[in-house]
Amino acid sequence: MSALDLAPLFRFVLVRTSHPGNIGSAARAIRTMGFTRLDLVSPHRFPDPEATALAAGADDVMGAVGLHEGLVDALAGSTFALGLSARRRGVNLPELSPREGVAQALAAAARGEQVAWVFGNERTGLENEELARCHAMVRIPSVEDFSSLNLSQAVQVMAYELRMAMLGDELPEAPPLHEEPPADAEKMERFYEHLAQMLDDIDFHKGRTPTTIMLRLRKLFQRAQMSERELRVLHGIFADAQRMAMLAGQSGRD
Repeated sequence: MSALDLAPLFRFVLVRTSHPGNIGSAARAIRTMGFTRLDLVSPHRFPDPEATALAAGADDVMGAVGLHEGLVDALAGSTFALGLSARRRGVNLPELSPREGVAQALAAAARGEQVAWVFGNERTGLENEELARCHAMVRIPSVEDFSSLNLSQAVQVMAYELRMAMLGDELPEAPPLHEEPPADAEKMERFYEHLAQMLDDIDFHKGRTPTTIMLRLRKLFQRAQMSERELRVLHGIFADAQRMAMLAGQSGRD
């Protein structure tokens, strides 16, 4: 199988896009590089004539755009997500160059995984909670005194790097990381919700803010890339911990 056959496994996700023209330009950018899946999370305006005009005929991309209210929905089905950021954030994620990110993305796709490239709002970029849903952060190495790359240009850079790597002579070696495929982003988000609730129920935080510990636990479990079966085991453990906490609370009131 040629690496170019992996193109349908990649999606480009634009989060909270302010300017509809950037949506059309991004559609044109990915189409010229052989990709067709574009997903939008809460765009300011879409559909919009400006988006259609700047797509410059990328009708197949524009006609199949996925619209989502939240990032979790946009990532459903994907098991590897890379968030683009122009600056270092408070989220402790592996930081990759575009080519390092492409290498990891291609290896995941070669295993049959769906891969998402996630781009933030033009002015603010990705928020920390959005980056926390990614497995790694990619920074395009612009100059320090003028790092404001246009959104559609950033999409073009990553689509180009990905296509150039796919035009290589050989498919990247991608031995399976697990006996079973990793759970997708939607199932992982339900897992994190259960984890957070369980920690509250057992009073793990003891009045402290849970934000930092949850970000660290997200990083740990993202790195583990657990299967659905492993998630079910942990859900069962959490449910038992919650049940014991409830019984302990009832006993204390008797």
